[in-house]
Amino acid sequence: MADQPSTPAAAAGSPTGPASPASAGGSPSTHVVPQQAELVAGPDPEGPEDEDDFDGDSDSALGDDAASSTNSITASIMEYRTIQGRTYHSEKHNSKYFTPNDEQQLQSQDITHHYLTLLIGDKLFLAPIPENVERVLDIGTGSGIWAIDFADQFPNAEVIGTDLSPTQPLWVPPNVKFELDDCTQPWTWAEDTFDFVHGRYLFGAIADWTEWFRQAYRVTKPGGWVESCEADVEILSDDGTVTPDSSTELFWNMLYRSAGAKLGVTFQPLLENVQNKGLEEAGFVDIQSYTYKFPVGGWPQDKRLQEVGQYVQLTMLNDVEGYTLFLWNTVMGENAPGYQEYLAYMRKELRNKRIHGYMKCRFVFGRKPEKTATA
Repeated sequence: MADQPSTPAAAAGSPTGPASPASAGGSPSTHVVPQQAELVAGPDPEGPEDEDDFDGDSDSALGDDAASSTNSITASIMEYRTIQGRTYHSEKHNSKYFTPNDEQQLQSQDITHHYLTLLIGDKLFLAPIPENVERVLDIGTGSGIWAIDFADQFPNAEVIGTDLSPTQPLWVPPNVKFELDDCTQPWTWAEDTFDFVHGRYLFGAIADWTEWFRQAYRVTKPGGWVESCEADVEILSDDGTVTPDSSTELFWNMLYRSAGAKLGVTFQPLLENVQNKGLEEAGFVDIQSYTYKFPVGGWPQDKRLQEVGQYVQLTMLNDVEGYTLFLWNTVMGENAPGYQEYLAYMRKELRNKRIHGYMKCRFVFGRKPEKTATA
């Protein structure tokens, strides 16, 4: 199905947005999805170009999201790879996933969860799942924050979160548990197990998206839903403020454009349309797709998008190294010179209120058809 429009259906700066998907009772015909206000820049500031535009008081809105502790499990699983002081998932897995699994990166993951929730009207998902959802699977759970929040919102549901690394908190709601698993390998759950399968920000991890959605289809119950949220992490601008000679273009965008071919994965899932294509080829129906722009920095005129952009900026300033170190070594070569200089210039550009950069993400969901009666 073609992308649904993602321009002003909801009022700009609306604090709540439409009713939650759960209230739709699982009916796609009556389901209302929040759409963002037009992404328009506010007036340019009068202060220094690289003045930080993040409001420090807003940081308290994160609460304890950034706090994370690990489960006590076998030492072999905890034997992480170390690259220039940053830890990555165990060599136990074949996957060469590009972000670290340490505390600094987990904080950025929790901030990412916060801005994505804001972006879609304070929601955890868009699919019209019913209130009585029973079994839920969160693939690539990371810090576990989405699974934990979902388990709090649906206390009668059993929620399983999986990841390559055991970096989730020990103290969680009683209806959520975490498992160590590689979603690029055959999934171990039985057919027709889950009412809702959720995957978010798996770009750079999946080599065969069609197979990923086929696996999701197999483990989803008839009538159940699968939702995918992905992003093209190339930073764009509509007004030319991301210039060809900027560090954003020569460093960040260059790395993400170049690394995919070397690693055998894509960092442009929207451009390659892997979500819609994968859901269709797997056999899902009632597929709906919604594309959003999210700003990098608090430059938008719209207040909600301004807040989203501040948190996007915060997650990148917190760990721009974590998002680029592995890719730099992959594209440019181990310990290639110039990395620290680019990091410094990139951080300066991230703080520049006159650069109106944004990225795009897409939420796509589909339903597994009910089984037809056989004679």
